[in-house]
Amino acid sequence: MSIESKIAALVELGEYIRADNEELKAVKIQAKLSNPWFTIENIDFALHSIADQMLDEVILKKWLSAYDFGTIQKKVGLILAGNIPLVGFHDLLCTFLSGHQALVKTSSKDSVLTIHLLDKLAAFNAFVIVEKLSGMDAVIATGSNQSAKQFERYFANYPNIIRRNRNAIAVLEGELTEDEIKALGQDIFAYFGLGCRNVSKIYIDENFNKVRLMEVLHEEYKYLINHVKYKNNYDYNNAIFLLNADDYLASGAVLLRRSDEIVSRIACLHYETFSDRSILAKQLRDQLDEIQCISGNIKLDGLKILPLGDCQKPMIDDYADGIDTMAFLAELSKS
Repeated sequence: MSIESKIAALVELGEYIRADNEELKAVKIQAKLSNPWFTIENIDFALHSIADQMLDEVILKKWLSAYDFGTIQKKVGLILAGNIPLVGFHDLLCTFLSGHQALVKTSSKDSVLTIHLLDKLAAFNAFVIVEKLSGMDAVIATGSNQSAKQFERYFANYPNIIRRNRNAIAVLEGELTEDEIKALGQDIFAYFGLGCRNVSKIYIDENFNKVRLMEVLHEEYKYLINHVKYKNNYDYNNAIFLLNADDYLASGAVLLRRSDEIVSRIACLHYETFSDRSILAKQLRDQLDEIQCISGNIKLDGLKILPLGDCQKPMIDDYADGIDTMAFLAELSKS
């Protein structure tokens, strides 16, 4: 199948997503029933992000022009995560366009949407859904820090990309406008904070108004507490913080807790104060293996800072963990 035909099939898939017909609506309901974290709103957000950023003809052609592909087809095992809707789609896209065949181990949390979109592609034989990986030539696996250690041992003899836990952070200074706080809330609360690109910790200057931050976040995102699983996590963590006498603030949407750790629990947001930008920049550069992306309203030397609200809007060349998946697959096609 030519690259032109593949691009055409992907563009058609994007048009299918945008049309949002009765077939797709039924699949979204099925996905929601299979995973309570997958609300229709979150599914729509993921679908339209994919359609707009990954299934556009101009974007695809410009992206692919940066790579030189060989003609050798390999079988690439893909172990997909399931923390947010269609989180593994980019790996599927890369494998398809690079000319390889994907042996796909879907997550039970996100099999409905993934398999449906693959089924809509005209070149479905490029993807084989498997229960157990075998016969592959290379592996791309995404999981937790614990599972990553197992993947590294099990797939040590294969060319591989192994991804671990990461989170986004935000760096904030001065008085934020209400719109900026709402945009930050999108970085924090999209997908209930379950994604690797969700902000789990903020770094704030010493005079930052935390109370106002919490008030605006509460007013804009208090509806989250109506979700049973989110509320259960909120209540549990609130009780733990009370018992431990932690330094934290509570609103109806989130618990803001002082902590040195980047990773925070569901319904929680960590914070740390800073007084010197250069010291903060060095600290964050030393922790880049824990950070997926950074948003904020300031600049820091040597770090890419996204506008507030853009963490969950990755471009097609925003590779997870900073590892160029397409370059990896292009090299496989030559050897």
